[in-house]
Amino acid sequence: MKILLLIVSFSIMLTAESFAQSLHYPTARKVDQVDNYFGTTVADPYRWMEHGDSADVHSWVEAENRVTEEYLSKIPYRKELHSRLEQLYNYPRMSAPHKVGNYYFFSKNSGLQNQAVVYRQHGLKGKPEVFLDPNTLSKDGTTSLGGMQYSNDDKYVAYTLQKSGSDWQEIFVKEVATGKQLPDHIEWARYTSASWYRDGFFYARYDAPTSGQYTASSDFQKIYYHKLGTAQASDTLIYEDPTHAQRTSDIEVTEDEKYLLLYQNEGGKVGSLVFWKRADEPHAPFKPLISEYGHLSFVIDNIEDRFLMVTDEGAPTNRIVIVDPYNPGAANYQTLLAARPEKLVEVSAVGGKLIATYLKDASHHVYVYDMSGNLEKEIELPGIGSVGGFAGKRNSEEVFYTFSSFTTPPTIFRYDLLQNKSSLFHKTEVPFDISAFETEQVFFTSKDGTRVPMFIVHKKGMVRDGNNITELSAYGGFNISLTPYFSPSIIALLERGGIYAVANLRGGGEYGKAWHEAGMKLKKQNVFDDFFAAAEYLFQQAYTSPEYMAIEGGSNGGLLVGAAICQHPDWWKVALPAVGVMDMLRFHKFTIGWGWASEYGTSEDSVDFANLYKYSPLHNLKPGTSYPATLVTTADHDDRVVPAHSFKFTATLQDVQSGPNPVLIAVETKAGHGGGKPISKYIREYADQLSFLLYNTGWKKN
Repeated sequence: MKILLLIVSFSIMLTAESFAQSLHYPTARKVDQVDNYFGTTVADPYRWMEHGDSADVHSWVEAENRVTEEYLSKIPYRKELHSRLEQLYNYPRMSAPHKVGNYYFFSKNSGLQNQAVVYRQHGLKGKPEVFLDPNTLSKDGTTSLGGMQYSNDDKYVAYTLQKSGSDWQEIFVKEVATGKQLPDHIEWARYTSASWYRDGFFYARYDAPTSGQYTASSDFQKIYYHKLGTAQASDTLIYEDPTHAQRTSDIEVTEDEKYLLLYQNEGGKVGSLVFWKRADEPHAPFKPLISEYGHLSFVIDNIEDRFLMVTDEGAPTNRIVIVDPYNPGAANYQTLLAARPEKLVEVSAVGGKLIATYLKDASHHVYVYDMSGNLEKEIELPGIGSVGGFAGKRNSEEVFYTFSSFTTPPTIFRYDLLQNKSSLFHKTEVPFDISAFETEQVFFTSKDGTRVPMFIVHKKGMVRDGNNITELSAYGGFNISLTPYFSPSIIALLERGGIYAVANLRGGGEYGKAWHEAGMKLKKQNVFDDFFAAAEYLFQQAYTSPEYMAIEGGSNGGLLVGAAICQHPDWWKVALPAVGVMDMLRFHKFTIGWGWASEYGTSEDSVDFANLYKYSPLHNLKPGTSYPATLVTTADHDDRVVPAHSFKFTATLQDVQSGPNPVLIAVETKAGHGGGKPISKYIREYADQLSFLLYNTGWKKN
């Protein structure tokens, strides 16, 4: 018995390093592929991994998944973490209601349902009834609901479904009052929504792919009009541009159905072109409202024959202007709400008012104005956090919004537009003690002197002794702002004494256009330098130290993590890059990758190539280097950042790794870039990531 106990004890005490040293990675064959970029030769030995449907790739992925599962299964508290995450997620949560005619629609998840269910009720006190349950559409919960667009007469709703996490969309229609499913069915839609007009809607689609459904470049998007009750084959082609393959188009209809607005975006270009025409003149050509790229502008509404528009032209933090469509151009804009020091991030024209959300130091502030731009009220929020909602129509008398933060579950409020009064509508109750945790906001100085904010979340009473396991997360790109959000997965880390930090790097949208541009293209290194400065702050202030530091990021954030371990491999104990853009020389050749050229540039340009080659994670992994313990995650149906990025990066990192730390990849099946992922898959994925993180930073259960 004593011998048995000793063996069991020893197996539990085995270190992460000893596990890693016993790993045998699958052999990844190399091919003699060399590309010449402006005189620089670049080897690409794993080019074959770009063919995701090939038998060789499938075999390699299956073998890698077996190795990863073997490693993770030996972590003694992996199952316990999975169970705890199920407990943390098992509470009812709902969205803010949205009024449609005499009904209120909202979504709700009872706890561990894979997908939220859409409910409808008559009036605020009516009995909720299921209107649409995505969980019934697939046994494993991998069919998810995208958006829901209601017709202007409140009779119909068009909704989009996405399967296995793919960006491909199918559109269906139901009657609002009866819930009756109509026969309408649209396929091969992508990057679009249904814009209702009269007895049908506009939508954007691509031709059905002949091959490479999840990898081939998405080219030549077209706009159609679908009339209810007809087959898709009879839909009317409204707009196409055969001269610009890499241009996306979409149509919006003003609430009064008086105008059609055509938006066009193009790879490598900032902002949108915007065109307009009267809806009752279907054969008239679209006229330019914004005829040049370079600025982010969008129409909120129309006031009679004028457009109400948000623009960053002449206002890096955005302003609201009135535009005469017959005399467009910035020189003719009439400013309704001038730019503030804070960034304007969202505006709702509802109930005869403008509800404007601003971003100050990565936290939301909301103000109510009349339609002449006069301030009526600031909506008092519970604290530093994020808001969403305020959807409604011109005749609405109420709107609903949601507030949340790192330590505040989503709380729903009702705002009375007639009385300018906010009241609590629904408070989320969670099965754990939120009061045990707190959030700090700090500011640190980056390499070039730029002041950068960061949120730090931890248990109350946490001691800064440099020994706290810390997960540093960031994004830094595409004008996306990281504001406080609530997630039970963070709680699982905090409960174990960990720290969760979110850095608001340049490249994001936290401080407006200049902040975004400071992290784009040739200035991308600023993003990485900000990230390194965030880590230095955490080290210097004794929150943590390199042996307890984990870094995490997804998509563009996965690129960030990849670049970070290349530039400072000894600063991190654990790296968790998810669905990352790792091959910066070829990203533009797959699906919608060409659309990121405005953010990164491409290797087709000599100057951009030199810049990309300097930081591309795939191309900066060096033999003889000890890299942190790395768990790469991706999915087989990711048709936004194709999994070949993660495949090639993992194979290369496994090949060059000289230290004792493991390099693993987990490839999820029937999942995509992240949107619509069933909660069961999300819980399993984060349980594995957190297990890996804790195990490789030496966490011990008390």
